Amino acid sequence: MHCIYPELGPIVGYAVTIVFALPNPRFQRLSFDDVVDALGKSKKPAIVVIKQDFPQEMQSKVGLAGGQMTTLFKACGAIGVVTNGPSRDVDEIRPMKFQYMMSGVTPGHGEMAISAVNVPVSVAGMDVAPGEIIHMDENGACKFPADRLADVCKNVDAFKKEEDEQVKAINSAKTLEEIKAAFSGKKIK
Repeated sequence: MHCIYPELGPIVGYAVTIVFALPNPRFQRLSFDDVVDALGKSKKPAIVVIKQDFPQEMQSKVGLAGGQMTTLFKACGAIGVVTNGPSRDVDEIRPMKFQYMMSGVTPGHGEMAISAVNVPVSVAGMDVAPGEIIHMDENGACKFPADRLADVCKNVDAFKKEEDEQVKAINSAKTLEEIKAAFSGKKIK
């Protein structure tokens, strides 16, 4: 997985999931109206999690989310996409300030159909349920239950404070013993 626009920094949003696959004549297709409805009902900001459920030989060739789809997502309150496949139109998307975490870039498109909206999905080893919180940045993406948001923020703040204090102690150390002590979390005397 690659963060396509690392200069945008970290983003956080509520998951809206979509599964794309090859068209199946025995299955009545869902439409982008269903996607718009799901995004409209989602808390904001939203992050779209797209499972590209294509045969392995096609997986690296189907660039689903291009400029038009990104414009639609953004208009509906989304700020990013996490997908297990590639995308395209990265030059068209860049000025939109819309983040992408994906497997790569491809010029291809191909046939596709929306086979599910707002169902649990597994994308790049991450199991995501609709409405969960997604955090993504240049290091990757992770998720957690939305009802734990306050706890996560509290823990992140405490962890950041602890790391900042440790870095300060390491930088102010005068000897190797003081560096070792600071790195292990011991107070320098």
